[in-house]
Amino acid sequence: MATKKMHVKTNDMVMITAGKDHGKTGKVQKIFADKGRLIVENINMIKRHTRPRPGQSEGGIVEKEAPLDASNVMLVCPSCSKPARTGKRVLDDGSKVRFCKKCNEIVDK
Repeated sequence: MATKKMHVKTNDMVMITAGKDHGKTGKVQKIFADKGRLIVENINMIKRHTRPRPGQSEGGIVEKEAPLDASNVMLVCPSCSKPARTGKRVLDDGSKVRFCKKCNEIVDK
């Protein structure tokens, strides 16, 4: 099965558009393209109860980020600092880049 294309990449700033963290922004840490989900730092925090393991960390309640669906985030444009949809454009040298549909600036460096 082919992996889905994602509209965001690792280290992009995104804004949450739905759910309990609606309106918050954060940086994308990890992407699961086959599931269409991603992890944003300090967003969608859950408490995980872990038991102690020999040779590993002690047990207790650990807070960590849970994956979000990719449809619930919007890329924050670095030039206009607003959440915006993105399009793809082919430059003269043949490279593909994403651009902000609000300010028409290139998002990729």
